[in-house]
Amino acid sequence: MAIDSQAYTTIDYERDGKHFGKIEVPLSTNRSGWATLFVDIAVIKNGAGPTAVLFGGNHGDEYEGPTALMKLARRLMPDEITGRVIIVPALNPPAVDVGTRHSPIDGRNINRAFPGQRDEVSVTGIIAHYMAHEIIPKADLVVDIHSGAVTAHWIPCVNMHHVDDEKQMNQMIDTAKVWGTPYIFIYRDIAGSGLLTGYAESLGKVTLGTEIGSAAQYGKEMVAITERGVDNVLHYAGILDGDIVAPDVEPQIVAADRHEDYIMTPVNGVFEPFVELGDQVEEGQALGQIHALERPFDEATPVRAETNGMVISRRQFPRTQRGDFLTAIVRPWSG
Repeated sequence: MAIDSQAYTTIDYERDGKHFGKIEVPLSTNRSGWATLFVDIAVIKNGAGPTAVLFGGNHGDEYEGPTALMKLARRLMPDEITGRVIIVPALNPPAVDVGTRHSPIDGRNINRAFPGQRDEVSVTGIIAHYMAHEIIPKADLVVDIHSGAVTAHWIPCVNMHHVDDEKQMNQMIDTAKVWGTPYIFIYRDIAGSGLLTGYAESLGKVTLGTEIGSAAQYGKEMVAITERGVDNVLHYAGILDGDIVAPDVEPQIVAADRHEDYIMTPVNGVFEPFVELGDQVEEGQALGQIHALERPFDEATPVRAETNGMVISRRQFPRTQRGDFLTAIVRPWSG
């Protein structure tokens, strides 16, 4: 039975075969008082078995997920799977349409909107509520594909929160190992709650997020890492026929579990980095310096590491404002 939601769809999640459909979200604009926002969805099902739910386009300026999932939806056939695969290539279509992190319709970040409420007034909230209460509960495996977008470079990694359920945590790590990224990243929320992955984890789902490079790194290699990773986790979950493509390297499990591991910009200006991805740094070491454009002849402001570890992410844009993310530092995870 469908949930009580403002969103509507005619797609039958229980019917075998391959079905393309739309989730219809009510919308009112200056152009059209009665309007509908469409969220495209594919359901591929073959008998009883586990369900994987795959999301791309949570943020509209992250392109690896939509690219890989549109291709997967077109090529995947029911006779290749046991169970069900639900694919949402663009979770937040208005943001994907214009290439922004937040929806241009209501200014909201859908990755801070979960699980939402029945009486949401924004389209972003309505989408989050429908996904949280109709789609994610069906899943055994949830994958939410992200990248550093236009703001940050990342060493490709699969990520997750640390969850208290030891069995669930081990399942998530074991599944992440087959993706094929060099790192598995255990992170903490530093920019608010309401994340899709956090909600899925709270339901006990095997949940994987990713940071596959960035918009500046987008290309053949990053798309291939995404596609191979999705196929591998579907193989590992027993959904997709065939064998796992062995990763090139054994992934290292790392964590940024201290607030101080996430370095933010102390002042406005132009950030000049002194470190690159993969560099080892020590507490107190200068990670870079910020030049103040309005005071061009003053000494630059140094930005220093507050913990020891490796640089897994670094800001892409040199121009910064106070409070912008600059760097994340990780260490081997001790469990």
